[in-house]
Amino acid sequence: MRHARRRVVRRVTRLAAVGGLLLGGAMVTRAVASEPPATTAVPRTYAMKAGQTGTDLVSQLGSSRTAGTWIGADGKPVVAVTDEQAAAEVRKAGAKAKVVGHSMDELKSAAKTLRSAPRVAGTAWSMDYRTNEVVVQGDSTVSASDWAAMGKVAHGIGGFVRMERTEGSFTPRLNGAQPILSTGGRCSAGFNVTNGQSDFILTAGHCGPTGSVWFADTGGTNQLGKTVSQSFPGNDFSLVQYANGKAGDGAGVVFIGNGKGVQITGAGDPSIGQRVFRSGSTSGLRDGQVTGVNSTVNYPEGTVTGLIETNVCAEPGDSGGPMFSEGIALGITSGGSGDCTQGGTTFFQPVTKALSELGMQLIVSNPAGAGGASPAPSATSAQGSIAPGAASPGSSAAVQGAQGTPLLSRLTDTRNVGPGLLVLGGSLIALVATRYIRSEQDRKAYQRYYSATWG
Repeated sequence: MRHARRRVVRRVTRLAAVGGLLLGGAMVTRAVASEPPATTAVPRTYAMKAGQTGTDLVSQLGSSRTAGTWIGADGKPVVAVTDEQAAAEVRKAGAKAKVVGHSMDELKSAAKTLRSAPRVAGTAWSMDYRTNEVVVQGDSTVSASDWAAMGKVAHGIGGFVRMERTEGSFTPRLNGAQPILSTGGRCSAGFNVTNGQSDFILTAGHCGPTGSVWFADTGGTNQLGKTVSQSFPGNDFSLVQYANGKAGDGAGVVFIGNGKGVQITGAGDPSIGQRVFRSGSTSGLRDGQVTGVNSTVNYPEGTVTGLIETNVCAEPGDSGGPMFSEGIALGITSGGSGDCTQGGTTFFQPVTKALSELGMQLIVSNPAGAGGASPAPSATSAQGSIAPGAASPGSSAAVQGAQGTPLLSRLTDTRNVGPGLLVLGGSLIALVATRYIRSEQDRKAYQRYYSATWG
């Protein structure tokens, strides 16, 4: 009976040790496999790489010989140039060239003249690189006399300034991805950012002045935080500091509805022609293309410059919401005209400018971590071009707290390398000790048996 008990104990000990070896090995292997690269560079997406190629060429050739760049329908960068020699240099670099009649210097001079004219609320203008024009828009609130006055200014600049009337009115989209509420109205949480000590929500500046208190519920019982910095008009961004100082789990994910989110892996600037996505609590996830950059909008509340113009629709309640593509944060919803039934124009505050002026860093998601997300695309030559329509929001993720983290995700956590090694070491010691104890027991049993026999 005693021998049977010993055999059971030895078997249980060996099974536990072997199980520990397997568990420790899995923890170390998966944690090492999912460990992010050491580099801190912003991941390069398809469109970002193509856009950067065009931007570099514009910088090399200069603003007197170029007039902007955009992404063509085939995903390749196109550069507007003013002479054939510049066109040859663009083609040699692997991009497409379009010879145009007006340089970037001329386009900027036209925009400067428009800014110096008497301000008319309800108007906006941007540079359309693809048509080599400065496009002036006037919404339904602009009177016939004011529109005629703007037309006279445009005519004085030259035939490359195009006048367009648009439906609706240019207004900030006050009221959100996740809604945030205050006594001043409802807005959207844009992206989570940090200064290394405290976390903040980056949202639209027109949402509320410094000191505004924000809640996550209409009853005003779940306080999110308070606006600590605002820039509007001129720019359109603000910071809401979290009440407890931390954004919490899922800070690098933006909500897109139905319990789903998109992992944000970096920040960047979009290119004209790039497909982009916007999320808001009023109209949900919507997509479209960038139609202009460095745009100016004359809202009734004031003028905002340096905006991104898109044909993505938005409605009241979407202000401050995030715009992104391939997991890269691009902008926060400012305002526009139209709606998601008829379509319209929406302007976005560039994220990169807001981060730079505020001295903040974007809180990003680890695309190689838990949740089965795919790694961010690397900037290889094979990914040099992709049709804008083939772009996606980015790697999806479930919007949930730490309580919903599955066992596999915890095993793949890079923090488990150390514990995994300890489990491995302990299991090996247990195996060696088991073998030693068994050998000693067998040797003593052998001595007892033969001592009795010899006696």
